[in-house]
Amino acid sequence: MEDVLSACTVTMNIPVAWGEMDAMGHINNIIYFRYFETVRIEYFNRLDMMGYARESGIGPILASTECRYKLPLQYPDTVIAGTKILSMEEDRFVMGYEVFSIKHKRIAADGEGVIVTYDYHNNKKVPIPDVLKAKIMELEKMGN
Repeated sequence: MEDVLSACTVTMNIPVAWGEMDAMGHINNIIYFRYFETVRIEYFNRLDMMGYARESGIGPILASTECRYKLPLQYPDTVIAGTKILSMEEDRFVMGYEVFSIKHKRIAADGEGVIVTYDYHNNKKVPIPDVLKAKIMELEKMGN
């Protein structure tokens, strides 16, 4: 388990809820995206990205996301959701995600999300501010 998630910069445990199961008796596909979102927001919190967005008007916006399902999850279980930055360009970065089932001791899903830095005052994408780039680089260094 440690080997699988060791490359992730931020990880967190998330209990699987009974109400997340669908009529087929497994966790609904959309819930995996919620796990991605939960760990993505935790990553942003560690950067104080939302505080920066409130002050500057420049913040993250999810441009695209994808999920590869490896294992159907069921209640009861706890997952470990993890994320890291896979690549960074002038105005965007790609986050990789992993969802690990503690019950099954294997990856249940992985995926990616493209995050664009967006100027909410002027409704347009902008380059990643240097202060945020520096925070990302520092967090990624500390996580590995």
